[in-house]
Amino acid sequence: MDAVAGLLDGPRARGAFLLRSMLTPPWSMLIRDEAPLTVVAVVRGDAWLVPGHGTAVSLVAGDVAIVRGPDPYTVADDPATPPQVVIHPGQRCTTPDGRELFEMTRWGVRTWGNAPDGRTVLLTGTYPIRGAVGRRLLDALPPLAVVPHASWDSPLVPLLAAEIVKDDLGQEAVLDRLLDLLLIAALREWFARPGAAAPAWYRAHADPVVGRALRMLHHDPARPWTVASLAAEAGLSRAALARRFTGLVGEPPMSYLTGWRLALAADLLREPGATVGAVARRVGYGSSFALSAAFKRRYGLSPRQHVDGPARAG
Repeated sequence: MDAVAGLLDGPRARGAFLLRSMLTPPWSMLIRDEAPLTVVAVVRGDAWLVPGHGTAVSLVAGDVAIVRGPDPYTVADDPATPPQVVIHPGQRCTTPDGRELFEMTRWGVRTWGNAPDGRTVLLTGTYPIRGAVGRRLLDALPPLAVVPHASWDSPLVPLLAAEIVKDDLGQEAVLDRLLDLLLIAALREWFARPGAAAPAWYRAHADPVVGRALRMLHHDPARPWTVASLAAEAGLSRAALARRFTGLVGEPPMSYLTGWRLALAADLLREPGATVGAVARRVGYGSSFALSAAFKRRYGLSPRQHVDGPARAG
């Protein structure tokens, strides 16, 4: 599991909210759904995305925007157009004055808008759950990241546009995976851009030694790693690895491993039928007691409280 794939190992799309919007000016939607992560792709025409704090961004066909929640934002034909629709948690829709919109104008499968031949066509994919594994990456993202069409040549936007209107058997799973692919590809492209301010642990994957060490920790967290064993696998002395790892990642190898194990545990604990003991073994803790103690030190709550409460650990 690499740094970007780690984002999707927790909030992997499972029945994600996906919608095609067909719009002709004037139009404006205020999004208050509090979703942790949303992908907006422009298939045709243009749009403006206005974050709650920050500068409005113009989007054209082929552009992909990644919006980190839970703050509200607006998508409109023009920043000056007042909102006509407000989207609340659970995709409940109202007018700006609070009147329920039980039936939006629909133009086919997963499609709505104000015109069947709208000048602008948008695809929106929303991840409703924030998993703990992706917390480091989510926290590294700005409120709004835009990948312009001119910087990449990806078939994923037109492919998702073609699939989103189908209603075949298993289509929900197909769309979930396509959304995952689009998000991973867009994040990878965005982090590669100059000035993207990728987190240190992400950039460290490019280092031939530290990158190898990170991949080993990610792929086999249950192994009883020590700095010495990790250094031996990486082909460096213990002191040299510790120094190089800490300098590039920003924390020592074993500290990083602890955070990774507990983030994995936080996510695994939410799987159906999971037990603390089973999860402890999968992430490298010798007993349920050891995992519970470490979990509470890290997150301030027990594994059981984490499972019963909202997805906040990370």
